[in-house]
Amino acid sequence: MTLAIFDLDNTLLTGDSDYSWGQFLVRHNLVDLEQYEQANEKFFQDYQDGVLDIYAYSAFSFAPLTKYSMDELARFHAMFMKEIIEPMMGAKARQLVEQHKNQGHDLLVITATNSFITRPIVEKFGIDNLLATDPKIVAGKYTTEVDGIPCFKEGKVKRLREWLQKTGKDLAGSWFYTDSVNDLALLEQVDNPVAVDPDQKLRQIAEERGWSIISLRDKETH
Repeated sequence: MTLAIFDLDNTLLTGDSDYSWGQFLVRHNLVDLEQYEQANEKFFQDYQDGVLDIYAYSAFSFAPLTKYSMDELARFHAMFMKEIIEPMMGAKARQLVEQHKNQGHDLLVITATNSFITRPIVEKFGIDNLLATDPKIVAGKYTTEVDGIPCFKEGKVKRLREWLQKTGKDLAGSWFYTDSVNDLALLEQVDNPVAVDPDQKLRQIAEERGWSIISLRDKETH
């Protein structure tokens, strides 16, 4: 079966779930306001600039998860979904997912954002398969360590290769949709690379290579 792969933040979503989770934590006084917000802004800028240290960022983003029980975190996430994420799930993105489903394609989201944040979002889109950066869980609680390979840049390719081997699937006829030049290594692996509302660097590469460029924003932004 043909594999349709999607990035999540600023691709299927009209915003960044990781950054928005940080803003949610600040707004609800679940983290120290000034310290967390400054660090969140810096890491977000590093990501946009293509210089993010994924291990340092993961330790930062996992830290609030270590302070609460799984039940408390589930309650916070349900609020986060309703307040912030569901408005980011635009009609065009939902239609694209349904289009691939209707063609009988296998659907997979690959994202650098951690699986605590992203799994409920991916499930809301009706997508069964997720590869994300996983926080290590010890004695039923999250830690600040990454479990396995971070799902970022070349790590996405490594995680995908492992998943393909495990599932017996392949990349024949495959699609990958993303907004970010950080995903260039994975775009180069698929038969149908698609730049979605791309950043400036990815737009330039897509134009040079003749890749498709689309918008999933309900109001055109370009």
